[in-house]
Amino acid sequence: MSDVIAKIGNSVIQHGENNDRIYLMKLCKDETSELLVELNLLAYKHKYTKIFAKIPYSVKELFTNYGYTTEAYIPDFFAEKEAGVFMAKYFYSERKNNKNKEEISNILKVCLEKAKKSEVIFDLKEGFCFRRANQEDSSQMADIYKKVFKTYPFPIQDPDYIKQTMTENTEYFGIWEDNNLIAVSSSEKDLDAQNAEMTDFAVLPEYRGNGFANFLLKEMELSAKTQGIKTSYTIARALSFGMNICFATSGYSFAGTLINNTNICGDLESMNIWYKPI
Repeated sequence: MSDVIAKIGNSVIQHGENNDRIYLMKLCKDETSELLVELNLLAYKHKYTKIFAKIPYSVKELFTNYGYTTEAYIPDFFAEKEAGVFMAKYFYSERKNNKNKEEISNILKVCLEKAKKSEVIFDLKEGFCFRRANQEDSSQMADIYKKVFKTYPFPIQDPDYIKQTMTENTEYFGIWEDNNLIAVSSSEKDLDAQNAEMTDFAVLPEYRGNGFANFLLKEMELSAKTQGIKTSYTIARALSFGMNICFATSGYSFAGTLINNTNICGDLESMNIWYKPI
């Protein structure tokens, strides 16, 4: 069963057994003190082992005083050029044990070295078609997500969920071959904060190695920029060489690693955050 998205006051959270955590997705700063208490109570009630919070820098000290530590930092993340901080509070020591630390470090090292050479831009080869996806494409999109991801933090294998998010500032983009969807991604925009998460990348295995993710990312940035987005970012699987290479070679900067953060591809995995002013 997928985790649920809910509101505490005017703040938005996601929580549930799937990711065994609470994710503070959007904070109402005026309610910070009360929210910190409510998050703790919710974590204890459900025995969650982690709280993960995406917050403005101006409230960082309040979270720090409540036992949170910083895992990633993005400058100028919110409107008015306020930095964004990704913070975590652990309720079980094993959850903060980065068991893949060396492998993640090696992947990151290679990505950062490749990023020094030049920004990579891919064009579509003849026979492939790119466009923004619509609600009629939701079944094909859900099918790709089912094939690519054994588990995922949000229910993107459900066409109805995809349709719903399309009405909530999320744009999906796809690449087709002969009317068959072979690659997909999404841009989840926070228009008030002027940032967008580039996420939900999936390419069918037999089509990998063609630079489709880089192409989709560039088109997503262009679309987001026209809507007033100032910062593009992603939360990518730290063990995914391909996705980290994609963002590193597309001009993104590394912001930090979220430890054992997300149930994806059948296990709890650490996630790397990358960002780019656009």
